[in-house]
Amino acid sequence: MSDSRWNKLDTLILVVGHAIYVAPDFSNPSHDDSWVLQRFQKGEPPSYLQHIEVGVKLAEKEKSSLLVFSGGQTRADAGAHSEAGSYWLIAEHVVKWDDSVRSRSTTEDYARDSFENLLFGICRFFECTARFPEVVKVVSWKFKEARFDLHRKALRLPRCRFSFVGVNNPAPDELARAEEGEQLAVAQFMDDPYGVRMAPPDAPPEQRRKYLGEKRRDRNPFKRQAPYPISCPSLCELLTHRATTFFNGELPW
Repeated sequence: MSDSRWNKLDTLILVVGHAIYVAPDFSNPSHDDSWVLQRFQKGEPPSYLQHIEVGVKLAEKEKSSLLVFSGGQTRADAGAHSEAGSYWLIAEHVVKWDDSVRSRSTTEDYARDSFENLLFGICRFFECTARFPEVVKVVSWKFKEARFDLHRKALRLPRCRFSFVGVNNPAPDELARAEEGEQLAVAQFMDDPYGVRMAPPDAPPEQRRKYLGEKRRDRNPFKRQAPYPISCPSLCELLTHRATTFFNGELPW
C-alpha cells in the first residue's frame, strides 16, 4: 500500500548504486576499505558520495519528487547489505539531508544491473505512490548516459519524461578503461535489450561473462526474488519478458 504522504509525488529521482558500504561507522566513507569493491572500482568511493549528494540536492529542489536509491545485495562477501541501503545510510550520516528529503526517500533493493535499476526504480515509485512517475531523472556516472538511453528505449519511456544526470567520471587514468568496458556493455545491451540471455550449458567459465543473464545471476548470491510482478501488475508482462526482441505489449506511459 502506498504512503498517503507520497500520493501526489510525480518525479522519480533515481540514484544508481555501484557498491556496498560495510564499515562499522561513518568516520571515513571515502576510503576504499569502507566498501566492498571490485578491483576496477578502487578509488571510486568519493565519486559515489558525489552521486548521493547530487541526488539529495535534486530532491531538495524538486518538492514533488521521490528519491530512490537502487541496488541489490549483489556481493556475497558483503553479507546481507544492499547497494541501495548503503547509499541511504550515506545520505543519512554523511550527506545529512534535511527532513523534507528524508521523508521522501526510499530504497529499491533488488536491482542487479543498470537495466533493472531503471525498471525496478520505476516499480518502486509505483509501490510507494500508487502511480507511475511523470518524470524520471537518473543519477549516475557521466560515461553511462548512452547505456541508460538504451534502457529508456527498451522500456519505451518517452524521451520527454526522462533525463540523465551524469555527475562525474572515474579518474583520468581509469576513464579509458571504464569507457572501453562501457562500449562492451552497450553492445551487449543492444543485442540483448532486457539482459536475459544465458550462456549455453557447455560454455566455459570465461565465456559465461559475455552473457548479461549470467552476470545478473552472479549478482544475486542470496537468491532474492523481486516482488514487482505482483506489486506492479500493469508491468507484469514487461517484467517477465525473457526475449531479446523488443517488448511490444501495453505499457502505462
